[in-house]
Amino acid sequence: MRSFTRLLAVPAIGLMLTAAATNALAGPPAVVRDASQASWSVHETAVINTLRLGKLAPAPLDPSNAVDGKDAAVQLGKRLFGDVRFSSNGKVSCASCHSPDKQFQDGLPVSRGVGTGSRRAMPVVGVGHSPWLFWDGRKDSAWAQALGPLEDGVEHGGNRTRYARLIQSHYKLEYEALFGPMPRFGDAPQDAGPQGSAAERAAWDALPRERRDEISRVFANMGKAIAAYEKTLAYGEARFDKYANAVAARDPSGQRVLTPQELNGLRLFIGKAQCVTCHNGPMFTDQAFHNTGVPQRDANKPDHGRAAALLKVKQDEFNCLGPFSDAKAEACQELAFMTTDGAGLEAAFKTPSLRNAALRPPYMHAGQFSSLDEVLMHYVRAPAATVGHSELAHGKPGHTERKPIQLSAQEISDLALFLGTLSGPVVERAPSLR
Repeated sequence: MRSFTRLLAVPAIGLMLTAAATNALAGPPAVVRDASQASWSVHETAVINTLRLGKLAPAPLDPSNAVDGKDAAVQLGKRLFGDVRFSSNGKVSCASCHSPDKQFQDGLPVSRGVGTGSRRAMPVVGVGHSPWLFWDGRKDSAWAQALGPLEDGVEHGGNRTRYARLIQSHYKLEYEALFGPMPRFGDAPQDAGPQGSAAERAAWDALPRERRDEISRVFANMGKAIAAYEKTLAYGEARFDKYANAVAARDPSGQRVLTPQELNGLRLFIGKAQCVTCHNGPMFTDQAFHNTGVPQRDANKPDHGRAAALLKVKQDEFNCLGPFSDAKAEACQELAFMTTDGAGLEAAFKTPSLRNAALRPPYMHAGQFSSLDEVLMHYVRAPAATVGHSELAHGKPGHTERKPIQLSAQEISDLALFLGTLSGPVVERAPSLR
């Protein structure tokens, strides 16, 4: 069963414990003077324990991807991930926006491929732990996500028949070892696909349905191989994890790994600042979507986030219930029972993981903030949303989930320092061989 919901069990416990911890922290938090003498309540200790990397279960195998966890798929996917031939200009690969030397993102406010996008590239590290992909969750698997940019006009800008022929020309042996014999494309045009130019769409529509399905399956299998590789990318232990492990082991000497200022930041994170409400669990994300009043990058073209993606993911031919999925219908519970409250999801975006966040500015879904200090100041002010509620039609402020909080300049600084303790290496783990 494709049950990501079980992965949210620890964050849910964390939220329950956090409520108690927040009550215990009513009033100014104590300033930690000695890193080895930080005093944590039972509730706070429990919350800290839910955040350490050692509590992260292995990413489950994706039933919609029959080659997930296979070493041959990982090797093929890694080659496809860095191959610039899979773009309209021969210069763009997956690694262009998800660069291994930049935390598998690109460091830009909005992504750039053959053109310029409208959102920031999310890192692909840890994708196997997420039931929804992209800032708006318009894809429900890592392999479906990998396919989106390949056909997008400003990212790779290519088309399905060209990609299928490239696989046939350069990766035929590896492909057939995983997926069986490639179809014969015969007189299929060089450039045809359901996206792209009018000529490409017309050429695609002119193909027999059976031929379109054969080409689309090759395309889908490309995504499955790429996803198999991406799922080997994981976050390694950070200083915070060493500290949390020492707290769990009641090891005072091991707790000196964090400074007093960083510990004050941790106390704020799980208490007064309310960060852990959404950034919980070992990945520091609830994997959900929230409207937190982030300003629009372009006020003339408002981004409606998750609300606009609901129909996209439901109608996606590459979703868990689609014809190219390897899953049985009963394994697609997230898609079958996804939240569809459009009004509540207006301008809501996915909670990003905070692991290694300090290493990859700028921030938010379109790079609206250049530093962690700016992000924290935004949450302190909690401005009204520019999109997100029917009152906007009547000139009233939009709805945001955030409420203003009182933090001093020193507390904001300590919080930012704590976020730096979540930085660790990105590691390529061995696949779960099958």
